[in-house]
Amino acid sequence: MELRHLRYFVAVAEEGSLLHAAERRLHTSQPSLSRQIRDLELELGVKLLERKARGIELTAAGRVFLDHARLALMQIEVGSEAARNTERPHKPGFGLGFLPGQEVIWLSEALRIVREETADVDVTIMTKSSPELANALMQGEIDVALMRRETRTAGLEFRFLVKEPLIAILPSHHRLARHKTVKPEDICREDFISTAGAAPVLRKIIEEYAAKIGIKLKQTYDAETLSAGMSLVASTGGFTLVPIYVQNSLLPSVVARPLHGEIPTIDLVMGYNKSNTSPLLKRYLLRADELASYGPRTQKGSFRKTEMPRLKRVQPGR
Repeated sequence: MELRHLRYFVAVAEEGSLLHAAERRLHTSQPSLSRQIRDLELELGVKLLERKARGIELTAAGRVFLDHARLALMQIEVGSEAARNTERPHKPGFGLGFLPGQEVIWLSEALRIVREETADVDVTIMTKSSPELANALMQGEIDVALMRRETRTAGLEFRFLVKEPLIAILPSHHRLARHKTVKPEDICREDFISTAGAAPVLRKIIEEYAAKIGIKLKQTYDAETLSAGMSLVASTGGFTLVPIYVQNSLLPSVVARPLHGEIPTIDLVMGYNKSNTSPLLKRYLLRADELASYGPRTQKGSFRKTEMPRLKRVQPGR
């Protein structure tokens, strides 16, 4: 078995399609990719994938092997980076990760804690989806992230920070926008635009909320980002459900309204890798309660300024 077999299998599993994996991720032909997967299955002695009309599905063995394959590739990458770092001059660094838009609320306080713990440090800021932040933590790209409590997170630990209520985002001219709160029985008649394509935890919260109060959401679009979701809300006349922090970055053509009755919430947590031995991370975690108490004070957008250490920004993902 070679590393390329693991990379090919993970790409196919994540894309859900041999063709998409071959063209988008691996830049090879589909027949060649199919042969590589068959070779892997023959070596393992089990079937990993089932070919379906709309793509592929993992078998029970494939689901188990996927987690181990991902972990093996991550360990190789971490080991390779560690080896490369031995040839570079040592420079203290600390990586902070945020969900897109959350850094507006949390960055100043997070940087204050870093600055008070050590003055001479290069801070890297990463803004990505929660699953991408989990991968970055597992691969050692960042030290701590404000994210969701993801499930496929080998070696990660989470500290609870705050519960964020979900709110409805509507076009500013929508008939329901004139109400102070939006009733579930009203929104279930409208077109629902999901922004949880890259946010499995948010998707689960919304599904559980709809099932609990007995409504069925009419999903018409599935946006990959919050900004795309708001654009679709404005252009189609539909609505979406998002965590409350999104109200800090609304488009002028949409409005936020609280939900009437029982309000669903989603946890924001601080994630870190248990195997990370950074002394700065250990000191940072001892002050997690400061972040937890800071969040509720800034939910409405009252943010403090702080002196900034040297920063490197990593461009956000999808």
